[in-house]
Amino acid sequence: MYENFKQTVVAAARKMKMAESDYVRFLHCERELKVSFPVAMDEGGVRVFEGYRVQHSTLRGPAKGGFRYHPDVDEDEVRALAAWMTFKCAVAGIPYGGGKGGVTVDPTKLSKAELERLTRGFTEAILPIIGPHKDIPAPDVNTNGEIMGWFMDEYSRLVGEHSPAVVTGKPVELGGSLGRVEATGRGVMIAAREVYKKLGRDIRGARVVIQGFGNVGSNAARLLEGLGAKIIAVSDVNGGYFNAGGLDLSEVSKATRISNAELLELDCDILIPAALENQITEKNAARIKAKYIIEGANGPTTVAADEILESRGVVVVPDILANCGGVVCSYFEWVQNLAGEKWDLEKVNSELEKVLVKAFEGVYKIHREYKVSLRQAAYMAALKKLVEVE
Repeated sequence: MYENFKQTVVAAARKMKMAESDYVRFLHCERELKVSFPVAMDEGGVRVFEGYRVQHSTLRGPAKGGFRYHPDVDEDEVRALAAWMTFKCAVAGIPYGGGKGGVTVDPTKLSKAELERLTRGFTEAILPIIGPHKDIPAPDVNTNGEIMGWFMDEYSRLVGEHSPAVVTGKPVELGGSLGRVEATGRGVMIAAREVYKKLGRDIRGARVVIQGFGNVGSNAARLLEGLGAKIIAVSDVNGGYFNAGGLDLSEVSKATRISNAELLELDCDILIPAALENQITEKNAARIKAKYIIEGANGPTTVAADEILESRGVVVVPDILANCGGVVCSYFEWVQNLAGEKWDLEKVNSELEKVLVKAFEGVYKIHREYKVSLRQAAYMAALKKLVEVE
């Protein structure tokens, strides 16, 4: 995965005729911490878990990025996710660098009490490199607001003062921001809406397929329906549901069952991969029938697949642009925590709209000017901002 990231950065830099000395630092991570920590289990005994926190860059501000609980978490994945966060924050124009973390664990096999002890143990293990002005975690795969609340509470206990700004994505009652839960899905909707506008098309009636019907996918579906789009298929880890005439999202289980592989290759207008990395590869890219791909997940398309899609004229709005709504709203949460403020939902959504539309406009301008894909344009936009502050 990290090799995919590096290839994309190098290609974008070369398009701009950027000297290697200007961008080479971004091919490496500033800091990587691997930790092992014990967790007491409910039935007695102790298990030792391994976790990671990677800070790719703090050039533009504190490292920012979530942490995930998943059996497949490893150094390469976390490095890539941290690097994408650096570029995502730069594209969005917010004063953060990129970080990411995770624990190698299947959270479905832990009780709630064990999950809390795991979170508190991980917090203590990575304590030396995190803080409201150093590195600010957030939710990611298999983590949520409640887990962020445990993280904040443990950090506050360890440093001896209440520190809500150390983590974002918290419950509203603990200092979280209104609008944060749906912000990533809202950003996906805005990306789809804006690309349709640029190409002079009407998104009403557009047939949408969503892989991954968790927080991002479900909110994107609801908001796209509000624009008049038609959701024809959705899926989760267990498979998908399909109805060519449009799904009733409140009764989705009554639709036809299909596999995740079949879902990706359905005839549709918009495909939103909102699950995990490397879902669209050289093995299935030639069979993708969508006209537009809006990347709700991080890294869902491999470099080889990207080339195939581009050669076929498929428009891909890349992850670092399409799903940056979450980190932008996390920035709003952080600002509110530091200032002791509480924004209403209208202000949050209004500010989010401004930031995301401005980011899209900047990327689209480079796309037109250099005649490159939107992915290359997004990386070029990010590189320009990163190099300017070196």
